[in-house]
Amino acid sequence: MSTSQSPDVLLFIASQCPHCPAVLSGLAELLKRGLIGRLEAINIESHPDSAQALDVRAVPWLRIGLFQLTGARSPAELEIWARRAVSAEGMSDAFHDLLKQADLAQVLQLIQAEPARLSALLAIVANPEASLNVKLGFGVVFEEFAGQPALRQMVADLGGLTRHEDARVRADASHLLSLTQAAEARPWLLAVLQDENAEVREIAAESLQALEEVK
Repeated sequence: MSTSQSPDVLLFIASQCPHCPAVLSGLAELLKRGLIGRLEAINIESHPDSAQALDVRAVPWLRIGLFQLTGARSPAELEIWARRAVSAEGMSDAFHDLLKQADLAQVLQLIQAEPARLSALLAIVANPEASLNVKLGFGVVFEEFAGQPALRQMVADLGGLTRHEDARVRADASHLLSLTQAAEARPWLLAVLQDENAEVREIAAESLQALEEVK
């Protein structure tokens, strides 16, 4: 069993895989350093059923803590993911990278398993430099949780972001407040109607209208 400081790792490799030896070596080094608690490596040619059970379609494939990764990974990358697996801040960073890599399915799966993880997206919403891929990704996730308790509990946090110095963040936060479907979002949006940015004001007005429609 892993401790809070050392996630377990499951790795699938294949004999002819050019990247598998380097990933296995990198993980073995993390094991020796105590950054992972246990390393289990499985050759898919010897145990195809095990790979099939986890829908492993390409190697190297690894599960490090909660996160699933595929493809070549440098020792430095592996260490980053090992550290992410045991910290709250790491969850936000992991979600950012997974969305950037268009791995929306994994982010959704992790949050559906534990809806409180939705709050890890707040740091991403607050990043005005987030790429379009990332913005589209977190938008889909929030829409999936529209009106649900996990999102309704984030009204104050999203409201705070409507006062962010960057108009892009204020606009995103104003839209996401409508997805909470919570009456508590209305005062925040009313305040945003006075925003200096016309686009932000427009989104706030649309969000207020959306809240009225779900009453």
